[in-house]
Amino acid sequence: MTHNHLIVPCKVKMNSATPSPKISGTEKLFNKAAIEDMALITRVLEIYDQKQIAELLNKKCGGNRSRETVNRWIKGKMQPKLSHIEFQALSHIFPKKPKHYGNADFTFIDLFAGIGGIRKGFDEAGGECVFTSEWDRFSVKTYKANHYCGGENHSFNSDIRDITLSHLAEISDEEAYGHIDQLIPDHDVLLAGFPCQPFSLAGVSKKNSLGRMHGFECDAQGTLFFDVCRIIKAKRPVGFVLENVKNLKSHDKGKTFQVICNALDELGYDVADVAVTRGPDPKVIDAAHFVPQHRERIVLAGFRRDLDVFNEFTLKDVRKHFPSDKATFGDILELEVDAKYILTPKLWEYLYNYAKKHREKGNGFGFGLTRPHNIARTLSARYHKDGSEILVDRGFSETLSFHDEKNMANRPRRLTPTECSRLMGFVGPNQSSFVIPVSDTQAYRQFGNSVVVPVFKAVASVMKSRIIEGKNRN
Repeated sequence: MTHNHLIVPCKVKMNSATPSPKISGTEKLFNKAAIEDMALITRVLEIYDQKQIAELLNKKCGGNRSRETVNRWIKGKMQPKLSHIEFQALSHIFPKKPKHYGNADFTFIDLFAGIGGIRKGFDEAGGECVFTSEWDRFSVKTYKANHYCGGENHSFNSDIRDITLSHLAEISDEEAYGHIDQLIPDHDVLLAGFPCQPFSLAGVSKKNSLGRMHGFECDAQGTLFFDVCRIIKAKRPVGFVLENVKNLKSHDKGKTFQVICNALDELGYDVADVAVTRGPDPKVIDAAHFVPQHRERIVLAGFRRDLDVFNEFTLKDVRKHFPSDKATFGDILELEVDAKYILTPKLWEYLYNYAKKHREKGNGFGFGLTRPHNIARTLSARYHKDGSEILVDRGFSETLSFHDEKNMANRPRRLTPTECSRLMGFVGPNQSSFVIPVSDTQAYRQFGNSVVVPVFKAVASVMKSRIIEGKNRN
């Protein structure tokens, strides 16, 4: 609708003998516009803060909006009055609905979603996301800035336990499963990058006293994997993809992995390559086949046994999707970078001496100086601290002394958040379309905790025919 600047009518002092004033059409138009303006601003605040909104309005539309103005809107001290241009500018910052949504090949839900790395891979393979769960408020900002979350066919949840009710011991299993079935839409595939947690018997005695201790309900109790199991049991998707760190197999002396495998088997699912114990494990996929970064993650992909679509499915077929023209590390670098990303002389000297000391002891600790044709080390969630695992070489020479003037001028630098988005495959080389609405510190944490998108596009691609077959049989 067209938004007009209107004068707020004066309040009329009322008494018992004063008839209620009639509301004019102009006043109704103003009230409707103010409500729509505030609803839009509230949505935008899920991604951007007050200062960012003011800057965006000023950049797109001119004017002198300030953080304080937006604050007054939020606190109700002042009604927002957006011009038509301003309203349109804010409306267009949200991700557009993918063209295949509404006619997708399959549907999926995205649990422990982070910034949507697994989702993006399955989106690109023709799937449609119908439910997202992520509790970290900063990750939610980045997720909503980059993935379509609108419409009636998608819902967003923060704490997954509010869905599974796993934190409420007094809730019966029947009530919990009914609650899950009501709040989570039917879907074909469940995606989850769940945290790695040890399994213990803590809290099991309460379940036992209520006569509900059996199988995964006992073994996985108190972990977020338990919530995943409850959702699988309640919704019975065709398949699932669970992602975790490579060390999941050896975590807690292998007990964690065994409990997970037993639980998935109990739920009636076959897991790809689960019996592989020797040689290369197809479940462990190195992102270096897709991007210039070593990043090994374990992928558990499974299908419902009663649908009979598994048919010796293996993740070995992921190799069929290795790109023939993989980008180099140099390809993902920006041409011009703010000087703030260059290490200070003090930090660079500390990292250099730390690495030198450990080399002399025969240890492998130290920084990773990365050149254009190198494969980078794994980007970690602690990258914001010193960036030591992936330092971009700017011409440091080992033949010169460390303190040589040229070496000091060519100190290495951190990756920028935009370069991290390229290294993680959210966008291609030379692309900057991934929106980063958070601080550099938060962005580094988010990328360090994420997955490499092309890996999961490949996983989705090798699963797709079986997902569709299972969907048709379901």
